[in-house]
Amino acid sequence: MLDVSERINEAYNYLIRKMDGNEPELGLILGSGLGVLADEIIDPVCIPYGDIPSFPVSTVEGHSGQFVFGKLEGKTVLAMQGRFHYYEGYSMQEITIPVRVMSKLGIKKMIITNAAGGVNESFKAGDLMIINDHINFSGDNPLIGPNLDEFGSRFPDMSSPYDEEMISVLKNVALEQNINLKEGVYFYSQGPSYETPAEVKMARICGA
Repeated sequence: MLDVSERINEAYNYLIRKMDGNEPELGLILGSGLGVLADEIIDPVCIPYGDIPSFPVSTVEGHSGQFVFGKLEGKTVLAMQGRFHYYEGYSMQEITIPVRVMSKLGIKKMIITNAAGGVNESFKAGDLMIINDHINFSGDNPLIGPNLDEFGSRFPDMSSPYDEEMISVLKNVALEQNINLKEGVYFYSQGPSYETPAEVKMARICGA
């Protein structure tokens, strides 16, 4: 069985051929409800996850399960239309393979979206929230195991995990578009069950 590093290299080699050697400028990971954004990509090259050697596949309903490469609003993008989840039985190391592959492809900026429940009582259903920090309550970490030095340090600095410049851009766009944008801390646990009332209260107390 191939190790994670070999799986990343196999996926990278396959994708770079499919993209004809072109480097994407921006990575998009599209969560539930936003997969349709990939349909707006111009001259798309669609690459099903199942065709990529040693790559995980999405098993969750509503996740298409493919990369879409092309132009979106003048930028060359590589979008994940559907993703993999820890609760599907994949390891943390496996579900982060796509991010490391995109890094190897030259992507320096990435936008990740998802639909999540809110524990902040001032929020309402449908609100958009910028994640400015997170609390890992999963009991696991994708960096456990051999360190892949080409992707970074054994002990990465997590004092500012989300890019402040990109957050500033998002806030300015929201202001221009008259969008009521929230900001907060993301709390995540293993799933697939939702949190109990006591766990929701704990997350709220923790500042999520």
